[in-house]
Amino acid sequence: MAERVALESEIIRKCLSRSELQCSFLEYRGFKVIYRRYASLFFIVGTKADVDVRKAASSGGIKKGEGGKAAAENYENELGLLEFIHTLVETMDRWAGSICELDIMYQLEQVHFLLDEMVMNGYVVETNKSNVLRPIDLIEREGKKNEGMFR
Repeated sequence: MAERVALESEIIRKCLSRSELQCSFLEYRGFKVIYRRYASLFFIVGTKADVDVRKAASSGGIKKGEGGKAAAENYENELGLLEFIHTLVETMDRWAGSICELDIMYQLEQVHFLLDEMVMNGYVVETNKSNVLRPIDLIEREGKKNEGMFR
């Protein structure tokens, strides 16, 4: 866990130190990092290199890298992930008005729920803003009904 926290803080420092003129993609310690800045918020997505099953199947086996280990390549689409970040921010804007740090801090459970509606097992499964927000709206509506019941 300490190694993960250290890696996350290193990646955050790397992203914060880059200028606006630099590319939003970087590779760091075997990870592909995609980030986007919106005002004072940074949204960062990282992907880990995996053995590409498609190439292994077509070449008749998995290629061996240094030390006899399987060579890992990261075939994740950076532009797709950058677009995912943009869609996430647009969805959060529709949900909370203009999204800011306080919205995320004080409504973290709803933000996690929103993200869970969009991503499952590391794959983007939903990008339609209305479909993502529908369950959150239902939960908020039911919560307001229950508040009125106990007054």
